[in-house]
Amino acid sequence: MLLPSFRWNEDIPVKLFSFNSLSFLNNNFRIHGHRIQVFFMLGVTSRIFSVIFLSLWVVFPPSSLLWAGNTVSKPADRIISTSPSITETLFELGLKDRVVAVTDFCKYPLEACQLPSIGGMINPNMETVVSLNPDLIIHQSGNQKIAKNAKSLAIRTLEVDMGNLAEIFASIKKLGTALNCQESAKKLLLSLNEGITFYQERHLPKKEVLLLLGDSNDPSRDLYAVGPGTFLNELLNISGGNNIVRDSPAQYPKLSKEYIIEKSPEIIIEAGPKSDLQQKEIDLRIQEWSRFPTIKAVQNGQIYFIGADYILIPGPRLLKIIARFAQAIHPKIFKSQTEKTSFQGTP
Repeated sequence: MLLPSFRWNEDIPVKLFSFNSLSFLNNNFRIHGHRIQVFFMLGVTSRIFSVIFLSLWVVFPPSSLLWAGNTVSKPADRIISTSPSITETLFELGLKDRVVAVTDFCKYPLEACQLPSIGGMINPNMETVVSLNPDLIIHQSGNQKIAKNAKSLAIRTLEVDMGNLAEIFASIKKLGTALNCQESAKKLLLSLNEGITFYQERHLPKKEVLLLLGDSNDPSRDLYAVGPGTFLNELLNISGGNNIVRDSPAQYPKLSKEYIIEKSPEIIIEAGPKSDLQQKEIDLRIQEWSRFPTIKAVQNGQIYFIGADYILIPGPRLLKIIARFAQAIHPKIFKSQTEKTSFQGTP
């Protein structure tokens, strides 16, 4: 078993003192952000002590120092969030006063926008990170670069997953435990589960839906859709939709217009920041889709655009996403306050 890496704290001077016939070396060093004080005996017995010390470390390693990056010995006071979903979850758990930095992509809540930014999620500015003196960096499992950089700087990390509902709920619970806010996490999970149950108990009739990521202004081009194994696919299903993309090995596959024509979905939803359109822009998009008259959604005029800022973010606002999908799929059951062809999300 490998011992955790550590670095010496050069700010604290080494002290040498003696006791009876033995000499001791007293120093402080850090192991993954923890300050450890150890007395090393100098002399004949030092080897014996070292063996005992190292043996105890190997057999009984402090769980808070294991470099899994997932265990926090005490609630962190200076947290850096590295994604919008993590930021929104932390604020929803009432931890805004403990968050010291976010990323350029964190736009909600308003208080988060006023915090320092470490840059992008993939390539954060590590100089900025160090200057903020964080005691914990929370990142998603795919971000191994920041995990590696944090490890080299002896900054603790906590890894979470937000790919689907099960992972989102597990991450909320994990954050609650690690950051000592279990009650807040419990209340949030209860609220989310109750909201989901509300839709599930209505046994909504299924409609064939194509959920597109609003990243293209021309439907004649290949478009990216939401596929299986994603939280958006799960929310679409809860909302009464049956995703036409069911057998794709990719979570967000690229679709051709021929595929869409063949599947002929009853409803088309374009979601994402680029779908936040004005009415004139929506009319133009509808006109573009009219070039494919055999698609049922085109025939019935059931093409919707959802440009809410939260629509692609897995986190505490997922009930809002379900509500938007449900209004588009079942407008007679869940009446929208706006025209169906100009369906826009509101915070």
